[in-house]
Amino acid sequence: MLKKILLVLCLLCTATAALAAEFRVSDVQVEGNKRIESSTILAAVSMKAGDEVDVGDVDQALHSIFALGFFSDVSAEMTEVQGARILTYVVEELPLIRTIAFKGNDELKRDKLRPLVKLRTPSIYNRVKINQSIQAIREKYIEDGFHAVKIKPELESDIENEATLTFSIDEGEKVLIRELTFIGNTVFDKGDLIGKIETREKWFLSWLTGRGAYLEDTMEIDIERIKAAYHDVGYQDVKVKPAQVTLVEDEYLDILIEIDEGPQYRVGKVSVSGDLLRSEDELLGLVQLKSGDIYSRLKLRDSILALTDLYADNGYAYANVAPLREKDKNQLLMNLNFEVEQGTQVYVERIRIRGNTKTRDKVIRRQVPLVEGELYSAKNIKDANRRIRNLGYFEEVNVTNKPGSSEDKTIVSVDVKEKPTGTFSIGLGYSSVDKLVTQGSISQDNFLGYGLKLKVSGSLGSSSNTYSLGLTDPYFLDSDWTLGFEIYKTEREYDDYDDNRIGGAIRAGHPISKNSKLYLTYRYEEKEILIDDDSDVGSIIQDSEGESTLSSVTTEWVRNSTDNFQDPSRGGLTKLSLEYAGLGGTDNFVKSIASHRHFFPAFWGTVFSINGEIGYVVSTNDDDVPIGERFFLGGIRTLRGFKNREVGPTDPNDPDDYIGGEKMAYFNFEYIFPIAKELGLKGVLFYDTGNAWSEDDEYFSDMRNSVGAGIRWLSPWGRCVLNGGIIFLPAREKTVSL
Repeated sequence: MLKKILLVLCLLCTATAALAAEFRVSDVQVEGNKRIESSTILAAVSMKAGDEVDVGDVDQALHSIFALGFFSDVSAEMTEVQGARILTYVVEELPLIRTIAFKGNDELKRDKLRPLVKLRTPSIYNRVKINQSIQAIREKYIEDGFHAVKIKPELESDIENEATLTFSIDEGEKVLIRELTFIGNTVFDKGDLIGKIETREKWFLSWLTGRGAYLEDTMEIDIERIKAAYHDVGYQDVKVKPAQVTLVEDEYLDILIEIDEGPQYRVGKVSVSGDLLRSEDELLGLVQLKSGDIYSRLKLRDSILALTDLYADNGYAYANVAPLREKDKNQLLMNLNFEVEQGTQVYVERIRIRGNTKTRDKVIRRQVPLVEGELYSAKNIKDANRRIRNLGYFEEVNVTNKPGSSEDKTIVSVDVKEKPTGTFSIGLGYSSVDKLVTQGSISQDNFLGYGLKLKVSGSLGSSSNTYSLGLTDPYFLDSDWTLGFEIYKTEREYDDYDDNRIGGAIRAGHPISKNSKLYLTYRYEEKEILIDDDSDVGSIIQDSEGESTLSSVTTEWVRNSTDNFQDPSRGGLTKLSLEYAGLGGTDNFVKSIASHRHFFPAFWGTVFSINGEIGYVVSTNDDDVPIGERFFLGGIRTLRGFKNREVGPTDPNDPDDYIGGEKMAYFNFEYIFPIAKELGLKGVLFYDTGNAWSEDDEYFSDMRNSVGAGIRWLSPWGRCVLNGGIIFLPAREKTVSL
């Protein structure tokens, strides 16, 4: 800060004596200000006309004026006019910022940087706010991995003292974590510890996923995660020092984390006291920690939750379970006493639904297995959260409770945030089945806000054309019945024949348990098989040539216990179906199919999945099973790596002519791992095995096998799947399924 103090005292006394003494000022004035009012400046100082002041008072006033932040220079002058002493503060104003610009910002564009600048335009140049802006911009770059970024403010003023403020940015290269190092860890190795934190070292796909970026807030949370991991295996005195981050040559980061593990504790005495809803032995049965076990905070939390849920499921919504811990450092034991305060039994006073701008209240309310006036149940609250989330209509779902009008009443609040449930798409695509495809569709999973499912679609491909219209009401007339219909037309070209169909179906269903439903479907089709004149096909295809009709009824049982219908990580999906054709049509057969897929959560957010399906179809008269109802395996939906419909029996006279089987079975084993969670991008490793057989063959003979990898992307426009598989035993070739 440049301050000038000029005291011009036109007095007859000596200068030294004058400076040492106080003097009375007749007037206080301001000069040099153009935008800032004199009254604003004078309000910052305490002196006024007629006051006795000294040099120290003047110096303090200069500090106060400069602290306003509007001036680049402040000075004081004392003059005497006809015996009157006049004190004048001379100021030099900072420029007025009219424009804010950026240069050198290739990675972050203006629309991301401008909100970080604390200055408005127009406004007076403010050093504090500019420094705050530089820090905010630097943090944004660091968040994106540019730790070596340099930012310098540049000011260009005109003759009117109006200026353009430019933030000159030298971004440098993106700096990622090269290595994470742990010191003092003997319980967990490096891989174990990295698996428990979110911060990761860079890898070959960092350019796509952003993995390897260092975030200070995330690292602080990771330190707590490491502590929690040790706490869960008995190390209650563990100490983890803050991460030491080293920027090496502005190119990469090395991170060092030092750990002092301390001793391991075990569980001593375990007891329950307070308001006991069951016998002590029964309550202790819910406690996962037993005497002699390694003490684990995770098991402690789970035990508290189990006890709390027991009370909450019996109406004690505000039951409190307090774990009283006594640490014995000599014996390295942790004695536990779960003290229970059950409180008052409460009932549901009201169910309040908020945030549903489109979805009708009743669509949400019917997913809540509680009614007003009923005894509160924590289990039903959790179930409501899961069921509403599985509707797929909302980005956020939060089911909570809070005290009602009296201590024995509670209000259940359902807060949701709507998300788009309808899509309109038109485009060009490719699949291994239909090759080049032009397609368009309109779908709405929450039609008119009533939860109706509407879909209109059509596609034109080089080997197939399909059109369909369907509507389903999951709660027909506000009952538990599901009712829907579909009409469709398909035209498919195969190597030796064409298969044209037009038909429709009516489907009704009703739940028979918490997670299962029973469906009944009537299907009617008019079919036509056309054989190319120059094709030499087998008898089964020849017998199917011409027009035919299908009139069938199908019974299907479906059980879905997955945690998330759209992206499951645990639970299973089971389907059992039996179709009988012969209700007036020309086709006569019985087809049964059983399938089950189960999901198992693994480490690091990965999932292991097993899927199996087995089927059998038999003619109910002397004719062969129609070619369109036989089992053809191969392709993305059954055995990946194999070409579509090219796994199963072939014509004895032409091994390249696939005729389908009356039996089939296949199994899919998958390991699914996240690639970019924020993008909905996942990878998959798979092993598929199966085959289709004729009536005379045995199940599970000559199983065909493939192994491969793929990518799944849950994009805003729909689900995209890319799989590559290698076939082995007996053939070996490589194909790609889309």
